[in-house]
Amino acid sequence: MRPLAYVCVRPQAGAAAGEYESFRAAMRQGDLAQLNLVREALPDDVFERYSGFVVGGSPFNVTDPESTKTDVQRRVEAEIERLAARAAAGETAGMFTCYGVGIVTRMLGGEVTRGFPEDTGPTTVTLTEAAAHDPLFGALANRFTALTAHKEGAGTPPPGATLLATNDACPVQAYRVGENLYATQFHPEPTGAAFTERMAIYRDDGYFDARDYDLIAQRVLAAPLTEPSRLLHAFARRFGQ
Repeated sequence: MRPLAYVCVRPQAGAAAGEYESFRAAMRQGDLAQLNLVREALPDDVFERYSGFVVGGSPFNVTDPESTKTDVQRRVEAEIERLAARAAAGETAGMFTCYGVGIVTRMLGGEVTRGFPEDTGPTTVTLTEAAAHDPLFGALANRFTALTAHKEGAGTPPPGATLLATNDACPVQAYRVGENLYATQFHPEPTGAAFTERMAIYRDDGYFDARDYDLIAQRVLAAPLTEPSRLLHAFARRFGQ
């Protein structure tokens, strides 16, 4: 049996470890494999080893000027595109979150800009009519709370994508391409406690005013976060082998 794999694109070891644990717990995968793209490229036989992939967030941005991107960031983007292309073709499965949705959107010919950022903390996500018929989103509540923290986003889904979730601040919150590729702008994996630990690591990285940490953390810890983890569990049930 081939396991699912978590794909890490975070340079900070503490944030990467916490994110892995959050994905593993939400997906209820005791044997969730790990691939760290910051340290090494995908193995040649990656699609033979794993049945599908979940891609986490990153302080990288698709819209960073090319002149400022490191060789590692460029390689990470190319490797995620490789995963996404195979998922779009139905040859593997993928859930691309936060930073990942930007890479997939660009790869598919969509536009990613700095015009749709969201503050760090809870936001309300509304499902589209198409989501009601989706194998993963169809079982979720029509409106739910999720966590966001991003500097870029998209106003419209890329060509060929089915929009599944939206909100006013960042209209593209989730979409599907084909049957096997899913992308979310919100973070589906963390509990409130795990998210506040991640906030502490990125406290000085421009996502929020560091002086507001305690206030934002209180809002995060009070937020009901039932549906995002249900989404990941549904992905694991559908595509895990």
